[in-house]
Formats: sequence, structure tokens, C-alpha cells
Amino acid sequence: MAALAAAAWATPAGALPPRRLAFPRDFGSHPDLRTEWWYITGHATSGAREFGFQLTFFRSRIDDTQSMRSAFAAKQLIFAHAAITDLEGRRLWHDQRIARAGFGIASASETDTDIRLRDWSLRREGDDYAARLPASGFAIDLRFAPTQPLLLQGDAGLSRKGPDAEQASYYYSEPQLAASGSLTLQGRRFEVQGRAWLDHEWSEAILHPDAVGWDWIGMNLFDGGALTAFRLRRRDGTALWFGGSMRTADGRLQVFGPDALRFEAEAHWTSPRTRAVYPTRWRIETPAGVFRVRALLDDQELDGDSSTGTVYWEGLSELLDADGKPVGRGYLELTGYAQALKL
Repeated sequence: MAALAAAAWATPAGALPPRRLAFPRDFGSHPDLRTEWWYITGHATSGAREFGFQLTFFRSRIDDTQSMRSAFAAKQLIFAHAAITDLEGRRLWHDQRIARAGFGIASASETDTDIRLRDWSLRREGDDYAARLPASGFAIDLRFAPTQPLLLQGDAGLSRKGPDAEQASYYYSEPQLAASGSLTLQGRRFEVQGRAWLDHEWSEAILHPDAVGWDWIGMNLFDGGALTAFRLRRRDGTALWFGGSMRTADGRLQVFGPDALRFEAEAHWTSPRTRAVYPTRWRIETPAGVFRVRALLDDQELDGDSSTGTVYWEGLSELLDADGKPVGRGYLELTGYAQALKL
């Protein structure tokens, strides 16, 4: 799940119907629904140097302009975030873009993954994904090759996100992507290899009126497995809804019900900029086992004020088993701590 898209969502007219996802069509955009994102996170190395990376492209439908005939009407917005976590330098680099679709400036194809926002792009080339994002002080130029089948989240790709049926999304993941290419920091280019995770979701609405944000993990296990776990929170910090899945290296999928998970924060970090307090270490109980999640850098807070107006925490983290043994790497996402996500 990617942060920030919730800022564009409104109250839905009804629940999303179950449907069979069809590919390559569903790799592409779904402009009839209000909000959509393509979200890739990962871990990569260049020699002894380690990096995390994140790139997210969002599409948001503007309801008030849909009936306008003018070519200048902003009917769809495309916005994007990109970030690199440099563990050696102990620094997060991030940037953002936003534009209305059209006029050759921004677009999201309906037939396959092909999103462009000025000089940023994410597209499928054959079976692989290619991402090119030259940003302020850094650049991402990576290719992602699938090593496993698609993972349909929830009930065959329809993922509940709350106690009411209206809170749901169509949602699939591609864990264990083989990542290769380059990351550039302040003009220095690093040839890297690693593992990545892709999420693609689209929906009319997702947040229950009582929800202020969510906590989410997507973890590539070293043995080839893939763990997803998330919870949506109320203002008082209690859980409103849980979900997730575990797919083992041999392809066995276990989907977690809303009563099957428990999240317990074990340590916090306070942002010196926003004073938001983020739980950056967790104990998570799942039907597939007990795990601990530990952020590999505390300061991975992103300020999306120039595009979505939302501040959130999203960063490279380590997954440990119940005995404290590292068993995977991936991303932790924390939203609604600096301020509640607004519909």
C-alpha cells in the first residue's frame, strides 16, 4: 500500500464488485476509479554500500471536471514521489512531482504499465519494469525483473481495508523482483543489484471515517517468501482493521483475516521537523509466525507538501523472526502520525 493517495479519496457510492483481474490490461490505469498507485520499494547494494529506494506514481480522478468538454480541464492528476535511503551516509533523499494528465506532460496508459510525469517514468518493457527518475540531488535508473508469479492480495485481488464493504481496493503485488541498474547521489553513480517489491492498487475509497492512517509492511524474505501485513488506526491509536498475507517460497499463499494479526510498537522516533512520533520498531503476530520489524534508519520521514500535502514515514527496514534472526528486508510505511489523512 502507498501513502498519500487517501488524500484524494471521497465517500464511495458503493462497494467494489468482485472481479477477475486480467493482465496485461490490469497492469495499466483505471481512470474510472478515483485513486490509483504503482508503488515500488526495495533494497540494493553496490559493493559494501547499502541503499533503500522507493518510487510511487499516483493517479487521481477529479470528479468536478469529468463533465467538462474543454481539453484544458484537469480531469486526472498524476503525481509521484521518489526516495533513496543511503545507510552509510545516514540520509534520506527525496523529491516529488505533480501535473495534470495531458499535453504530453503526464499520462497513465490504460493498456499496460506506462506512467510518465515530465522526465519521470515507470513502464513495462516485455516482462520487466523500467524506472527512470532524475531528481533533485539524486537519480533512480533501475530495471525490475519478475522472479515469481503475481500475488493477488485479499480475496483474489479484492482487498478489504475496513469494517464496511465500501472500504476496499483491487490490489496485487509483485514481490521478489530482481532489481538492477544505477542509483546516483550528488553526481556519484552506483551500479546496484538487489530485490524489490511492487504494489498496484486502485479504488473508489479506502479509509473508514474513523481511520486516521495506517501501518504497513511489505517484506521480501531471504528464503524467497513474501510477507504483507497492515493495520488501519483510529485517532486514539487502536486498530480499526487488519489484513495481509504470507506466500512461501514454494508458492503457498495464506491470506490473513482481520482478526488474525496483532501489531505492538516497541520503539519510537520523534521527527525534529514535525515533532511527529513514529513507531519505528514493531512486534507483529501473524498466523505465519511472530516477527519483529526494525527501521534501518530512524529518519525516513517524507514531506509531500508540494504534491499531496501529506507528511509520512516510509523506509527501509529489517525483518527478524521470533528468535531475533534477520529473515528479510523490505519497507515499513507509517501514515497519519504527523496529521490525520483527510478525505
